[in-house]
Amino acid sequence: MKAIAQFIDESGLLLTQKAIRGGIKKDRFYRFVADNHFEKVAQGVYLSPEAWGDSAFVLHQRCPQAVFSHDEALFYHELIDREPMEQTITIYSGYNTQKLKASGIKVFTVKKELLNIGRTEYKNSFGHMIPVYDLERTICDLVRNRSSFEIQDFQTAIKNYTRRSDRDLNKLMFYASFFRVEKLIRQYMEVLL
Repeated sequence: MKAIAQFIDESGLLLTQKAIRGGIKKDRFYRFVADNHFEKVAQGVYLSPEAWGDSAFVLHQRCPQAVFSHDEALFYHELIDREPMEQTITIYSGYNTQKLKASGIKVFTVKKELLNIGRTEYKNSFGHMIPVYDLERTICDLVRNRSSFEIQDFQTAIKNYTRRSDRDLNKLMFYASFFRVEKLIRQYMEVLL
């Protein structure tokens, strides 16, 4: 008989779906969760009482279509140095965001066909892979939504991007055409490069 403990990851998360697919019966799974005082942190996601929660991974499990963006992506890419006050994601228009917003998550929406432009995977400090926009998509989002950023963060992020050796200006302008910010991005790049 398989032990449920083998389905607990290194950060203390236990996913219902993973255990059930691994052959664990639902009643046994829920009895284990209750007996061991696991905390339900999202639908089908439980956290061990000894563990520190990985809120980004939990959010990804809760809403797998969403991509970490804006402030969050700026921080992950080291374009700003202070951690965002709230998690920030982008999801497609039409997705019901009420519960996400009610739980303190900043949500941006885009047309469904634009959601995966620049989507990449990032290994966070807990060792989990989470979806994050790449550098160039993050800069496009920054320029598109500049009024929702503090001016200092905006300037710091743009300057830090232009100093990076791994920047890709061709990709940036390609993305900019999708988001209709070519003219603005060109102006910022001409001043800083």
